[in-house]
Amino acid sequence: MGRINGTALIIAALVVTVGALAFPVWSYADRSGTGEANLNAGSVSTRWGPLSATDRDFIVKVRLAGLWELPAGQQAVERAPSKAIKEAGDHLIVGHTDLDERVRGIAAQLGVELPNQPTTQQQGWLRELTDATGEDYQRKFANLLRVAHGKVFSLIAQVRDTTRNSLVRQLASDANQTVLDHITVLEGTGYVDFDAIANDTAGKSTASPTGPPPPDGNTPPQPEPAGPTGDVSGTSRPSPGAPGTVNTDRPEPQM
Repeated sequence: MGRINGTALIIAALVVTVGALAFPVWSYADRSGTGEANLNAGSVSTRWGPLSATDRDFIVKVRLAGLWELPAGQQAVERAPSKAIKEAGDHLIVGHTDLDERVRGIAAQLGVELPNQPTTQQQGWLRELTDATGEDYQRKFANLLRVAHGKVFSLIAQVRDTTRNSLVRQLASDANQTVLDHITVLEGTGYVDFDAIANDTAGKSTASPTGPPPPDGNTPPQPEPAGPTGDVSGTSRPSPGAPGTVNTDRPEPQM
């Protein structure tokens, strides 16, 4: 009898242990606070696909970008002493006028309310530009706007990759072209402080650097060119434009 009771106790202990280990597995999917649960809780159905909280935040951020970058661009055209800054201002005006038309149309279709004023931080940037003059103004203009575009660039990539809504996906594609064009012309002014941008990003990262070892001064072996094997006749062509330029030619927005 003692042997049987001992065996029963062992079996009971094993059952409890397995149950304890299994509980987090089967219960996790139903727990609130998980990524998938949060995604579904924050999403609404539309005829163009689910509209998530991240999608709606992106739509608002596209609108906000235009609300401060358009007047910043106009100020640059009117005040900047150099041709490069004036050209960057022109790109901001043209790009965000077009993008604002697109985002207003999409927001109306999806029922997303849009702001009519820049954020407090964006208004502060505009005041900072207004108070600056000469060389200081040009540096502030190039760097404030380059940093702002760099931050939204990563959000565009995330939304373009993950959205389930076709209207938001198209807006992300359009915004990507506009932002990349603006980044390119801002860098073309010669005033962007790349060290400051890199150091700021590095200061917020906790991951260790990865990649190949640093160059040792010797010329590395040339890699083989990548290409198809056999006789393949492609019909597409590489994107037009010289290196470092961005093709912003795209269809009219569909309202």
